[in-house]
Amino acid sequence: QVQLVESGGGSVQAGGSPRLSCAASGYTYSRLCMGWFRQAPGKEREGIAHIGRGGAPSYEESVKGRFTISKDNDKNTLFLQMNSLKPEDTAMYYCAAKRGWCSWSSGDFNYWGQGTQVTVS
Repeated sequence: QVQLVESGGGSVQAGGSPRLSCAASGYTYSRLCMGWFRQAPGKEREGIAHIGRGGAPSYEESVKGRFTISKDNDKNTLFLQMNSLKPEDTAMYYCAAKRGWCSWSSGDFNYWGQGTQVTVS
């Protein structure tokens, strides 16, 4: 059973650069695809970045060039560096994990953190 715990959210001004962290336990972390999703009020949960077992990152178009996903396999921790934040980035951000290949579909991910709120004003 994989357990995920996010941290690093909060209220930030537009243009800010917070970093989210996700601490993982309960599985060989390096074998998982790790992803970041977000869900704004009234909207569906969307995948914004993921990083596969080989370490190759992928980004959804709206965050490409502004957000960076990375992981530290030794510390079993996933990161999301967010730069140039916009009000439309306001959402609950979730860390998620799945075995096997990465996917953009939230339904494919087996394990989820509790989420951390990011509010941009």
